[in-house]
This record gives sequence, structure tokens and C-alpha cells, in this order.
Amino acid sequence: MHAANLVLALKEKQPGMIFYGWGGESMKSAGVNIIKNYADLAFMGFWEVLKNLGKIVGFLNLAKEHIETVKPDAIILVDYAGFNLKIAKWAKNKGYKVIYYIAPKAWAWRESRAVTIRKYVDLLLLIFPFEKSFFDRYQVNSVYVGNPLFDEIQNFTPDPDFKSKHQIDKKPVVALLPGSRIQEIENMMSLMTKLAEQFPQYHWVVAGVKSVPKGIYGYAGNKFKIICNETYNILSVAKMAIVTSGTATLETALFKVPQVVVYKTSGLSFEIAKRLVKIPYISLVNLVAEKEVVRELIQGDYNEEKLKVELKKLMSNTIFVENQLSDYNKIVEKLGGKGASETAASEIEKFFNTQS
Repeated sequence: MHAANLVLALKEKQPGMIFYGWGGESMKSAGVNIIKNYADLAFMGFWEVLKNLGKIVGFLNLAKEHIETVKPDAIILVDYAGFNLKIAKWAKNKGYKVIYYIAPKAWAWRESRAVTIRKYVDLLLLIFPFEKSFFDRYQVNSVYVGNPLFDEIQNFTPDPDFKSKHQIDKKPVVALLPGSRIQEIENMMSLMTKLAEQFPQYHWVVAGVKSVPKGIYGYAGNKFKIICNETYNILSVAKMAIVTSGTATLETALFKVPQVVVYKTSGLSFEIAKRLVKIPYISLVNLVAEKEVVRELIQGDYNEEKLKVELKKLMSNTIFVENQLSDYNKIVEKLGGKGASETAASEIEKFFNTQS
């Protein structure tokens, strides 16, 4: 989504630009020649990556072959640090210009990545204001461009017929955002389903993705609806949400939907991460706010009893909800306004002008 918006902004400035990439439908719609669908690279967690190491190495080699075939004027890497930093090192040593949009979370763990970025990335485009001071410490050429979620959300128009189209009745809606990767969804959904059974006075709606087989979400029946690729429409009608930690936590906050953030991974991955991660929170909402705005139920805390307690707060504790919504407004002020894609495109154009 963010890569696609950046491509469109770059084409506004230079209509003759040609793009090749690894991505999905959004990038394809923006006019990118898709070489490989990014869904094939959706591995998450230490053990999960280790299990698929051979496949990942094969993808890296394939990406390098495509780059050498196309010989682009620049390579724009978007997020996905484990894969993209390897490409950055290889590409820089080959003499390519390397631009990185949506910085690796070196401030959370593996600070050594900041040194890698300084060596192998020519321009780093940041989407969180607190990242700038961190990367400045490592003398990385970085610019804060704003957060691209503002663009996506402010350009979104809710479907007025969304509820009737999906037979959602007058009960208040609880949005379930279990993530976009199969292993995430499998880890999150069973407990979400249990809660749906205990609160029949609410309509439970799962924000699904088309690239994931519906069976992964479990059997819906009368418990909940699975609606794919309409997360923003779901959030536009939701009274509250249970959100798997990731970008969706910030999207939910920008839609002003009260939420509880949850996350669970394999035991091994969690034990490794616990020893490496240096930040007090994992949700973007709390990280940007620099305090606990939303409750995080991680690993063992993600259980039926604790989730029920937090849901009941969202359902009936007016002061708790009002405080959360007030903090959302402060987060919006911190992040700034819309226009991140255009600002990022301007910085890339400026970079090229200084190189010529």
C-alpha cells in the first residue's frame, strides 16, 4: 500500500519513470511491473525464519538476478528489514543507489542495523518522528516525511451500504484484526472466537485478507463474520477492536476506535525476542505516545480472563475510553498531517538532483 502510494507520487513528478518490484495488487494497480508476489515472503519470527531459510536464500538470489537484469537507476526498499538490508548491502557494493522507505526498527532491537544502514543506504525516509534523533546518532542520512497512513485514511470514503451489504444488524460492532500472515492468524483467532461466543450482544467482524484461505480464520457460523480486504470499512463502523500488534494498531487509533492490542508467537521466538527487544511497548500507538495508551496482552497475558477484563473496560468504562480517545488525538498531533507519499517523492527527487 505504502509502496504503491509512493510510486504514484513519483510518477506525478516524473511520468516517464518505470518501476519493477516485489509486491502485491496495490503496487500492480499503481503501474509497477510485479516480478514476485510479496505474499510468498510472509515469514515472521525467529524459528519460522530458520525453518524457511533455504526458501528465503532462494528469494534473495532471485531478487539479485532481477536487479542485475533490469539495472535500475535506484532501488527503493520498503520495510521488511531482514530481507531488504541484505539486498541493500549487496546492491550498494554493486554500485546501485539505495533508498529505504519505512526504516528498519533498529531503535527497538539490533541497534547495529543503524551502522549497516549508514554504510549501505544512501537515503533513509522515516515515518515516525522519534526515529530521527536515533538515526542521527549514527550519522545516517535520514529525513522524517510524515506517516503515510494519514494519506490512506484521509483519502478513504466509507461505503454507506457496508452494513446492509454484509447483513450486519443494529448490534454494536467489535472489529477483530488478527493480522495478515497465516501463522499470526492461527495464533490469534481461537481466543477471539471464544470471546465472540460470550458476548452475543455484539456483532463480531473479522478483518480478513484475500490472500489467506478463509478456513484459517476458523468456522464463522453465527459467531462472527469474515470480511476480506475491507478493514477500513470495518473500522469505520466499529465500536471497539481487538488488534494484533502491527500497523493495524495505529490505523485503529486514527479511526478513533478504542482497542486492546494482542500478540502471541511461538515460544522460542518469544523467548529470543524478550532478550533482544529494548522498548517498553510493542504497539505503535504506545510507542508514538511514549506511554501506555492501549493495553497490550502479549504471549501468556493473551488469555481468556485478561482479554475479557479489557473488553469489559471498552464496553462499559466511559472514562477509560474517553482517555484513550483523548490520547489518540495527541498521537495525531505528534505525527503531523497528510502528504507523506508526496514528501517522500520530493526527497527522492532532491536526492537525484544532488547526485547529478
